[in-house]
Amino acid sequence: MLAKRIIPCLDIKNNEVVKGIHFEDLQSAGDPLELAKRYNDELADELMFLDITASHEKRKTILELVRKVSENIFIPFSVGGGVSDLEDIRNLLNSGADKVSINTAAVLNPDLIDVAARKFGSSTIVIAIDAKKIGDDYVVFTHGGRNNSGIDAINWAKEVYNRGAGEILLTSMDRDGTKNGYEINLTSSVVRNVKIPVIASGGAADAGDMEEVFVKAAPSAALAASIFHYKTTGIISIKKYLKSKGITVRL
Repeated sequence: MLAKRIIPCLDIKNNEVVKGIHFEDLQSAGDPLELAKRYNDELADELMFLDITASHEKRKTILELVRKVSENIFIPFSVGGGVSDLEDIRNLLNSGADKVSINTAAVLNPDLIDVAARKFGSSTIVIAIDAKKIGDDYVVFTHGGRNNSGIDAINWAKEVYNRGAGEILLTSMDRDGTKNGYEINLTSSVVRNVKIPVIASGGAADAGDMEEVFVKAAPSAALAASIFHYKTTGIISIKKYLKSKGITVRL
């Protein structure tokens, strides 16, 4: 069985790590380089770096910061925010990213997924899906959670898989920052409908939440932010707990 991955996330705004609730009320959470080094040393399986206002502000991801982080860590490094074309993907990969996460541009131009997967390989292309429950459906939001695309999240997950995406970063906007646990129904629905790794995101409060999402929804990885940034818990302690529950992790 493949080991489940634990992934800390650096949400970046104005060159600092921030964290909010439901993508709003963002508060400072630390220095990105210091946090990246810490998570590298604490046995994180990967690091996610998201320039969360880049698409809304119609600018590119901060390449210099990406370079600094990549030079100081030795774990796989995924970067997203403001990615709109092949040149952006190439620049991020050349700056040290191992994978590139795309959300808004993929929704606006789905063909970008096909072309990018062929050009750079599926394993480098992560499609980020920010989903909110509206009525009985889960709907995709873009531009850092600001714009309702009207697209069904489960159908979109199937489409990006069929177009060649190598991984899905699935964030429940309803659970983001709440510490109420992952959105199990959303996560399990996406996992059942695709044959690529899915990263569950949004709502983690402790190791028990990660155990629950792995057991009930079976994603390949669980992502968290504030519980790591503010040292509510640590990556190693979470991995030890998961291992004690029979969940395969790297230690």
